[in-house]
Amino acid sequence: MMTVGEISTTRPLAIKVFQRHGIQFCCSGGTTLAEACAARGVDENSLLQEIAAEEARSVTTERRWDQAPLNELIDHLQVQYHAPMREDLARIEVMAARVVQVHGHKDDDLALLLDVVIALRNDLEPHLTRQEQVLFPQILRGDGAAAGAPIAAMRHEHEQVAILLARARELTNEYQIPAGACRTWSALWAGLETLDRELVEHIALENNVLFPRALAS
Repeated sequence: MMTVGEISTTRPLAIKVFQRHGIQFCCSGGTTLAEACAARGVDENSLLQEIAAEEARSVTTERRWDQAPLNELIDHLQVQYHAPMREDLARIEVMAARVVQVHGHKDDDLALLLDVVIALRNDLEPHLTRQEQVLFPQILRGDGAAAGAPIAAMRHEHEQVAILLARARELTNEYQIPAGACRTWSALWAGLETLDRELVEHIALENNVLFPRALAS
């Protein structure tokens, strides 16, 4: 029986469907589809039909990163996720601080959300740097099989990020923009939702594709 991690790897468009139903496929990638569906109250057969429909509608072919050369996968991670994420984290923190300054008296959760944003940035920026300066070069040298310890550390850090994202979703009511929110408040919610989606995709690619392939190389 395939796991949600395996399905997200071999059928990339399934990621959209998983996200639609709140099925975690990055840090919970080892969960079987049946278990994941049961946990979310989703019919497994209906979900598979939804994935098939998503694939039928697609006019482009998603890249199978489990089949791409490791150097191309690492380039993709750095260009598609690492570089934009640093900019997004800084921008989101500035917006969150501004919203707390102006509207914090209206909603105590805003200050808590700022704490989450700061924690995400403090966790992720050194995490990305360690990958770029240590882990990725080791894998590209062909020494990925000896990278068990740093990969285990990266997986643990991914789990901590997943906890912070869950807290952000809770504090924002799944990024539902409050009535009467100003433009900055609305932009903050939109930015956090995009960051959440991209982080989940990013972590899934590393946990489910890069790390297993590196260790097996």
